Amino acid sequence: MVYILDDDTGRGSKASARRKIYVGESLNVAARMRQHLASIERSHLTNLRVILDETFNKSVCLDLESFLIEMLSGDGAFEVLNRNDGIVDADYYNRALYQDTFDAIFDRLKLDGVFTRTIPEIINSDLFKLSPFKSLTDDQASAVEGVVKSLFDDLRSNDRSTTVIQGDPGTGKTVVAIYLLKLLADIRASTPLDALDDDGDSLFSEFFTDEHRMLLRDLRIGFVVPQQSLRTSVQKVFRKTPGLNPSMVLTAFEVGESELDFDLLIVDETHRLNQRSNQPSAAQNIKFRDITAKLFGTDDVTKTQLDWIKAKSTHQIFLLDAAQSVRPHDLPTELLNQLVAETKSAAHHHPLLSQLRVRAGADYVGHIRRMLGAEPTSDGRPAASVVPDFGEYDFRMFDDVTEMRTEIERRDREVGLSRLVAGYAWEWTTKAKKPGYDIEIGEFRMRWNSTQTDWIASPSSLDEVGSIHTVQGYDLNYAGVIIGPDLRFDIDTGRIIVDRASYFDKKGKEANKALGRKYSDDDLLWYIQNIYAVLLTRGIRGTYIYVCDPVLREHLRRCVPAA
Repeated sequence: MVYILDDDTGRGSKASARRKIYVGESLNVAARMRQHLASIERSHLTNLRVILDETFNKSVCLDLESFLIEMLSGDGAFEVLNRNDGIVDADYYNRALYQDTFDAIFDRLKLDGVFTRTIPEIINSDLFKLSPFKSLTDDQASAVEGVVKSLFDDLRSNDRSTTVIQGDPGTGKTVVAIYLLKLLADIRASTPLDALDDDGDSLFSEFFTDEHRMLLRDLRIGFVVPQQSLRTSVQKVFRKTPGLNPSMVLTAFEVGESELDFDLLIVDETHRLNQRSNQPSAAQNIKFRDITAKLFGTDDVTKTQLDWIKAKSTHQIFLLDAAQSVRPHDLPTELLNQLVAETKSAAHHHPLLSQLRVRAGADYVGHIRRMLGAEPTSDGRPAASVVPDFGEYDFRMFDDVTEMRTEIERRDREVGLSRLVAGYAWEWTTKAKKPGYDIEIGEFRMRWNSTQTDWIASPSSLDEVGSIHTVQGYDLNYAGVIIGPDLRFDIDTGRIIVDRASYFDKKGKEANKALGRKYSDDDLLWYIQNIYAVLLTRGIRGTYIYVCDPVLREHLRRCVPAA
């Protein structure tokens, strides 16, 4: 049977957000309760619910336990006290039939005050999508196991280490990073009581030992998230997760300025770390110079934020995808390739292969990248014009951007989390809170995102268009992507080209005076193609496309399933 323990102190008051909850499964709940109540750690959990069904076997109970833990973490009303290493996603006989009963169990618990939101509301939330309580795919679990094992080996031998976890969009790099942080926190905080939770079902139970706990005891760990919007969302998750703290979530500047060094730094979206370049503000330019001089004795302009991370930590874990670099001041591709090569030679490289976001099959990401940047075939067709079978995935081209907006609004009413996004092909005139519109295409008029922090969940997001800087790292159910006039199709050469004058991200095309670099149209084309590849891989259930340049629209139409 499955049981739920919670502390009902503060029920119905503002303190309810701090209530604690624990989910378990057992063959003998009475004996298990005596063990819980005898412990200091859980004796305050005095509210008990037991879920009984005479048809439930061990596999069903483990599955239901995992489902409830994931839902509770995403709901955010309780602080979930479980370890995350017991979350399972194993198949078993008649699983689909058993899972049909889980929604009814959820509804009964919601009526009883255990949940505050519906399942669709939870699944669409950042708390759920970035939760450390996730069932891992085989390659994710393999990466976590390999990283933890090698980390403990290096801690024992006092060796320094650098690890890379690499994957395409939608392979769950951020989820793996957060899962890993929670797992290490759980190992560090483990007690004899945790033996109650370990029935040998956890892939990582071997790490819950006194030796490993002692190796982690005094470690200073940080999580570097370069993007402001994603960083804020992660901090919300850490605020509600035992063992994790929002103060662990850092910018590269905060790492560089820290008076203390770190034992371990995990870096998400490593490709978005900066090389020396003109920063968004004069203050940041000064910080970049001062940090580099402090760490290396001189203001060496060849040093990057990657060098800062390595200088300030003994162990580093970098999560990256070089094809998601979207600005020239991001780390250069050759540096990322070198990092990957070094970690491969040291057996510290872990690939993520399973596509978890886009429900269109494994080849969707590759198809998008070929569609945007492949060489033409001998007959002038784009190399991606042979469209794979994407099953029920809703991948469509629109000839009218207003119709696409109407369809996105309809999808949002149906399943939520459906938004319009676009390349930076229109000036952001409303940034200074000016009235009016930024994006005008015929009768279509909309504003850019009014906030860069958690824009997707903001009240006005359905009436706005999101930029790359608000959606990279996030999921949508349906994405309506506007490919602006910054990309065009040259009939004479049969190639996609860039229109530099129609690209308005100043930091996306300015010369790098510090390094003496200028960026050609081909360089700019590569970044813009990456931007659109990111935008076109946000949609879980579907992706819609409107292309401003009519010639490019006809060229790309052959890459999209016919209506």
